[in-house]
Amino acid sequence: MNSIAATWGIAAVATAGVIFRPWRLPEFVWAVTGAALLVLAGLLSPADALAGVAKGTDVYLFLIGMMLLAELARKEGLFDWLAAHAAAHARGSASRLFTLVYLVGTVVTVFLSNDATAVVLTPAVAAVARAARATEPLPYLLVCAFIANAASFVLPISNPANLVIYGSHMPPLLEWLPRYALPSLLSIVATYGMLRLTQRRALRQSLAPQVEAPALSGGGRVAAAGIVATAAGLMLASARDWQLGLPTCVAGVATAAIVLLRTRQSPWAVARDMSWGVLPLVAGLFVLVEALDRTGLIRGLADLLRAAVTYSQVGAAWMVGPVLAVVCNLMNNLPAGLIAGTAVQAAHAPSLPTEAVLIGVDLGPNLSVTGSLATILWLSALRREGLHVDAWTFLKLGVLVMPPALLLALGGLTLLG
Repeated sequence: MNSIAATWGIAAVATAGVIFRPWRLPEFVWAVTGAALLVLAGLLSPADALAGVAKGTDVYLFLIGMMLLAELARKEGLFDWLAAHAAAHARGSASRLFTLVYLVGTVVTVFLSNDATAVVLTPAVAAVARAARATEPLPYLLVCAFIANAASFVLPISNPANLVIYGSHMPPLLEWLPRYALPSLLSIVATYGMLRLTQRRALRQSLAPQVEAPALSGGGRVAAAGIVATAAGLMLASARDWQLGLPTCVAGVATAAIVLLRTRQSPWAVARDMSWGVLPLVAGLFVLVEALDRTGLIRGLADLLRAAVTYSQVGAAWMVGPVLAVVCNLMNNLPAGLIAGTAVQAAHAPSLPTEAVLIGVDLGPNLSVTGSLATILWLSALRREGLHVDAWTFLKLGVLVMPPALLLALGGLTLLG
């Protein structure tokens, strides 16, 4: 077996392990094992592997900051408070609660990233559905999965994949908003409409007319203020064209310090419950992509993209967006985003096809449970609540929900471009 075939084989097995988790091993075990095998087999030098890991520094810092903020908000009951108030305002209406949960999920995704919506909002929504005595809680839990991807390109901070695709060339906020405002709006509205349509029977159920909303603790108020301040700071950083990882990490650590000092908690209580496995997972994927780059994959994809752009930028956008949307469900959007982002940067692609790449990577995962890390985390959150959604059920729904949102988002993009 030649080195190229061996590299592809190891990368394929590692990616499959990340998606399907054989023997229930954590996702990061497969990514790190694949990266280690590439080095041990002499297919990638230790120096090149470390270079691949180093390329993810901004993403690691971003994830640490967001995980800190999300875990603090969870521990201090902020998400439970938000979800309970949504249920209280629903006043027994299943459809009104659906809309309110969708709005809360949108806000959490936009300002705290799609992974936070999957990890910490899902248990809060499950608890509220129980408190509201919902006989069919699934529509509200599906909201957490679908809005986590549908709203994940409103801001640069809404999805770690956004940082991966643009790398050190992230557009300033004042450029990002005009580019993605209309596609994001169309994505969010279309996803809501299709979810509401497909869940209409379940939303005829009756709920408890009154749901008691818990009081928000002092720590919860500080966590909320920290999130607002972080969002404002990151928008300022984005407007100044700074990388977002370090400001996010600093904001998360500062908010954690204030909350922990106020509540006199040990920092280990927060650190213990954070999803640290995400960091070696992303690092391992960066190494896998570095190895694939050495086989000529990125160069080949960059050449194809350049040729498509030369023929038609609009045509290239309509080609790469849907193709990546499907590919993300075959290999997960993190490795797909890493490969696509590296190819886009190598091709020096203009803005329109680059934006279509981002929309495909962010929105495409709403097709299946294998599409994104956020959806995988959502499934894990459901399992902890004793609930289960099988891959076939999700796919049947995703086939109806994702394509209209994707087509409308791309249509809005090309209308502006």
